[in-house]
Amino acid sequence: MLRSLHIRNYVLIDTLDIEFPNGLVIVSGPTGAGKSLIIGALGLLAGERSDAGAIAEGAESLVVEGEFISDSAELAALCAENDLEYDDGHFLIRRTVARSGRSRAFVNDSPVPLSLLARLGSSLVDIHSQHDTLLLRDSDYQLSVLDGFAGNAGLLGSCRQAWNELRSLEKRAEELRQQLRRSDSESEYNTALYQLLERASLREGELAELEKEQYQLANAAQIKELLDECLHCFEGDEESAGINASLLIAHKALSKLSSYMPDMASLAERLEQARIELKDISSDVEDADAGMDCSPERLQWVEDRMSSLYALMKRCQCGTEAELLAKRDELASLAVGADDLREQLESVQKAAEASGKKLRQCCAALHEAREKAAVELSARIESQLAMMELEDSRFIVSLTPCECGPDGSDAPAFLFASSGQKPAPVAKCASGGELSRIMLALKSVMSGFMQMPSIVFDEIDTGVSGSVADKMGSVICDMGSRMQVFAITHLPQVAAKGKAHFLVGKTNVGGRVSSSIIALDEQGRVQEIARMLSGADITPEALSNAKALIRG
Repeated sequence: MLRSLHIRNYVLIDTLDIEFPNGLVIVSGPTGAGKSLIIGALGLLAGERSDAGAIAEGAESLVVEGEFISDSAELAALCAENDLEYDDGHFLIRRTVARSGRSRAFVNDSPVPLSLLARLGSSLVDIHSQHDTLLLRDSDYQLSVLDGFAGNAGLLGSCRQAWNELRSLEKRAEELRQQLRRSDSESEYNTALYQLLERASLREGELAELEKEQYQLANAAQIKELLDECLHCFEGDEESAGINASLLIAHKALSKLSSYMPDMASLAERLEQARIELKDISSDVEDADAGMDCSPERLQWVEDRMSSLYALMKRCQCGTEAELLAKRDELASLAVGADDLREQLESVQKAAEASGKKLRQCCAALHEAREKAAVELSARIESQLAMMELEDSRFIVSLTPCECGPDGSDAPAFLFASSGQKPAPVAKCASGGELSRIMLALKSVMSGFMQMPSIVFDEIDTGVSGSVADKMGSVICDMGSRMQVFAITHLPQVAAKGKAHFLVGKTNVGGRVSSSIIALDEQGRVQEIARMLSGADITPEALSNAKALIRG
């Protein structure tokens, strides 16, 4: 229930601090006095959009604060889920709106996003505005009423889960099909390119080796000449001894000198080491000379091989051998990848079939539960309508099969006939007064299963009068015996049923208009109901009639 409401700088309300009892609470006042402001303030606490234009003239911000009490297990779970203080079901909700348009919300002094505030608000108060009778035409609303009455939350959750699973699998299957289509369209080209790369017998580092060999072969004549010149220095010829022979002679001479001059022994040893090293060098040069291929055929083969590799790199848009090898491996994996895609698609399609079967089972279970509940709900609504002088009316909750979806496979319709004729959709056959009574009947039935601690009716009695208004007041009063009900009304028959009565009025002080709300005592209730009966000029007869209405 809403225990108290505090408002600052909201449109025409400068300051308002008021406490509310449980049961049926009547709110009345002349047209334009500001009754709708109470609805707007409660809407802010329930997470509705804010508007900086609602800030009172001259103020920089508005504040709306409400204290609610509810021991709902659903609210306790919601608080635990979002790390909010539950405080034994006490909720202090505050909403501020700055002139800049910035809005902030707090629950038990903890800041919360509006999405969370809306979830909390929907479980704390149900606000029925003057235009909510239009919801009777909305299939989503009709289905939510039926599912709420049937207690289908679990079945509906399973159905939506199956639907989401199926949509996810279908999306994945389509992605795999697209990948396969792209793979198949490129398959011939990729296969030819892979075979070309495979025949090339690529080897990492080969290009660098070829470039080195090509450079040597292109300069083979000069290299051969230099090698021969180097070997001549080592080996000599008939006219002169080479380095090797000369060093051998010098070593023998130093060895003989060492017998006369001992210091020459070390020099002989050093010379021998140098001779051996030079001998090794000479041998390596000789090997290089012997292995030197100067044939034009080899040069042509190397250059052809290099041209082939460069052409492959260009065709495959690769800058290095490593990239070319990676491209070959990638193309090799595509064939395997296509087979893998087909296996994945087959697996996903099987899972989708199973998920589709599960969805159809959930839809069938939902339909069965809805069909059973529709009969009972129709009877309950007809009973309520009969209490409001629509004794011969018929109300039917109809279900038409439709394609399976997240909410099942039923298209609902609320059908109505006021005098026993063939029922038709309420939007096409019900008058304004009949729509008001149908909506009140729905709300009365819903209050029994929604566990809503507070409900607000904003002139739900529009379009009715006389004894019908009295009967509607009785229905609202009966709801007030089970929960807190706010009834904003212009009808004295409804107002007389209230446990508490609040009057909204306007004052003009120094040209500044402001709205206020006060709790009426017993005499004040008589005066206000008399005004509602006779207008501004309250007659003795109106006062007497008001007292009679209050006594019931």
